[in-house]
Amino acid sequence: MSFVRDLLVFLHLLGMATLVGAFLLQLRAGPGAQLTKGWLHGGALQLVTGVTLQLIAPATDAHYNNVKLGIKLLVLLIIGALVVFFTIRRANPRWLPFTLIGLVVVNVGLAVFWHQAS
Repeated sequence: MSFVRDLLVFLHLLGMATLVGAFLLQLRAGPGAQLTKGWLHGGALQLVTGVTLQLIAPATDAHYNNVKLGIKLLVLLIIGALVVFFTIRRANPRWLPFTLIGLVVVNVGLAVFWHQAS
């Protein structure tokens, strides 16, 4: 089960890297360009792997802070909602990529700096 957890963490980190890559591609595309699919794919990978890690936690003896994970889930859902809304709308304001990457950075910061009290 340890290998499964490590694989999920690896994929979760790849999802985060995909979101960063989507931001870089968005900058290259220029202001107002349509959002790249990487935003949806990276966010979906983060969502699926994060929820799966939480679900298998009892089997792997991992202990997670549910409040922290709830906030991280909320931030990810906001990212997803913005991406879906502006993908449907097809008109993207200049602030959108910077807001999305800011939310990604917030999620990474939560993951790294919010430690569970023992």
